[in-house]
Amino acid sequence: MAEVNFRRVSKRYGRAPYVIHDLNLDIGHGELLVLVGPSGCGKSTNLRMLAGLEAITEGEVLIDGRRVNELHPRDRDIAMVFQNYALYPHMSVYQNMVLNLKVRKLPREEIARRLDYAAGILGIEALLDRRPSELSGGQKQRVAVGRAIVREPKVFLFDEPLSNLDALLRVQMRAEISALHKRLGATMVYVTHDQVEAMTLGSRIVVMRDGVVQQVASPLALFNEPTNMFVAGFIGSPPMNFVRGTVRRDGVLRFVSKDGTIDCEVPQALDAHVDGEIALGIRPEHLRPVTPEDGRFAATLKRVEPLGSELLLYLQAGADELACRLPADIPFDEGTVHLTCPVEAMRFFDPATERRVA
Repeated sequence: MAEVNFRRVSKRYGRAPYVIHDLNLDIGHGELLVLVGPSGCGKSTNLRMLAGLEAITEGEVLIDGRRVNELHPRDRDIAMVFQNYALYPHMSVYQNMVLNLKVRKLPREEIARRLDYAAGILGIEALLDRRPSELSGGQKQRVAVGRAIVREPKVFLFDEPLSNLDALLRVQMRAEISALHKRLGATMVYVTHDQVEAMTLGSRIVVMRDGVVQQVASPLALFNEPTNMFVAGFIGSPPMNFVRGTVRRDGVLRFVSKDGTIDCEVPQALDAHVDGEIALGIRPEHLRPVTPEDGRFAATLKRVEPLGSELLLYLQAGADELACRLPADIPFDEGTVHLTCPVEAMRFFDPATERRVA
């Protein structure tokens, strides 16, 4: 295990604009930290700088308090699992897994001990004599993870390791990586663009956008208390609904959408934003169809996506499109759907800055 620290780290290529901006991040001993964000946000670049595969333009990276900026990748005591497995096709699984140990001239008994341990916890003992071309995608990924385990590094790095697998295998491998982390107690940094993967794996998640960290928090904190509209819209599937309007004082505080289709009471904390433009955010899970008398607003049903135990309703409320996630047994009208949402589940944002308010 090891602690990892990024101290004001920035990265640029030549005279091009910075792709990483002033990154400050602390990763604790034994933590599984996930970096998530859209393609091109800089998450893999951060991983590669930690691994020593990319030079750091500014700032410093520390592993267990030791600056590693100038250290060669082999001297950083890290192991990396790549998206494309990076297995030598002409070598057997056994040879792929022990190659690095032989290069380091470890004793034969130590190599055997590490190999037996890694193969045992990953269930790949029967694959050791095969070559990569004889393996399925899931088996190749297990071998790639096993090759990292035998090194017994201070830090494990995963660069979108499941993106080449089908949906069922991704679910299985997520569970295996989570169980592996608990078993090894190792420090792991995991990069993905899949927010479901991030939510199910990470003890903390770093959400990135255009090389800038937007929020660092636990999965539940990101979901329930997003710091801005980008995080709110990126975390969750379907993402949070946004409706723009104003807050008005009419005996009580009310949010009124631009076309007047949503009109509902809002928290007293929004008093400072009366008559200013504001964005109301509602998770699809928090919308519920009710009778016309109990509804906060009405919307027109556009389409329904059945998901077995759940339904996704896509609705039109004036100029705004809304998604609603329901248990499959909850009834709803086919035409106009009357909806409600608990006040405590509403989130409000400043449309100009996208920052959360109240």
